[in-house]
Amino acid sequence: MASFLEFEKPIAELQGRIDELRDTAADGAVDIAAEIARLQGKSDKLLRDTFAKLTPWQKTQVARHPERPHFKDYVAGLFEEWVPLAGDRAFADDQAIMGGLATFRGRRVLAIGHEKGSDTATRIRHNFGMGKPEGYRKAIRLVELADRFGLPVVTLVDTSGAFPGIQAEERGQAEAIARSTEACLAAGVPVVAAIVGEGGSGGAVALAAGNRVLMFEHAVYSVISPEGCASILWRTADRAPDAAEAMRVTAQDLKSLGIIDTIVAEPLGGAHRDPAGAISALGDALHGALGELAPLSAQELRSERRSKFLKMGRL
Repeated sequence: MASFLEFEKPIAELQGRIDELRDTAADGAVDIAAEIARLQGKSDKLLRDTFAKLTPWQKTQVARHPERPHFKDYVAGLFEEWVPLAGDRAFADDQAIMGGLATFRGRRVLAIGHEKGSDTATRIRHNFGMGKPEGYRKAIRLVELADRFGLPVVTLVDTSGAFPGIQAEERGQAEAIARSTEACLAAGVPVVAAIVGEGGSGGAVALAAGNRVLMFEHAVYSVISPEGCASILWRTADRAPDAAEAMRVTAQDLKSLGIIDTIVAEPLGGAHRDPAGAISALGDALHGALGELAPLSAQELRSERRSKFLKMGRL
């Protein structure tokens, strides 16, 4: 059973009627195939029209949909010979940030990404994708490993932000995030980042400082969550839709501002409606980006990356 978002209620009602008719037709007593086809066409059109004009807040809801593909799904769908690498060699292995060696369409790569989990137990285990200092120090270790062995780095970003707990702050959360960002910027190998769901705050940038930054069309990327922004500006999270509009969190806005490079189209209705299609589309975009960067030398890669990020924010 598909999970519908608040703004999808009209679609949900139509789909419910279609399901009821299909159950009625299952006994073969009445042929209502024509009516089902008519309603399905109406539902598809409503879905298409709705997703063609999503507001930034609605896109935020889509980006957070629990049924969107997560890091483990992309690993299973895109990578072969996956060898996970664990730990920061200092404190612990953070399950919110995962990484490892893999083969991607004939090319050896190192992949890193946030994992949110898919049910209650795994979400708790992966801390809802909110990385701790040891997670970012793991990322630093893996990026440096890739640099040493000449492996392109692919990062998949999907986090509401780094974990804000007291223990994380005690272990140097801000420093770990800064060092992870630095490691991505300093790498002498191609770094391609993809915002596949939420890209929240420094916890996202720490894995997204790449030569190419891809973003799904219904993903969001911002310095703070809309709720957090609204709580600061208006002292209430109820103004989150207004904050999302003002912050320009969508892929379309960020492309126009030069923050991201490529918008990756999602299946109709969002990646959660066709995870295999979304994973395939992202694979094509990653393959193209890695191909563009392959001929560049280490110095050219660093120089291009530096120039790219220094241009951000200039008028």
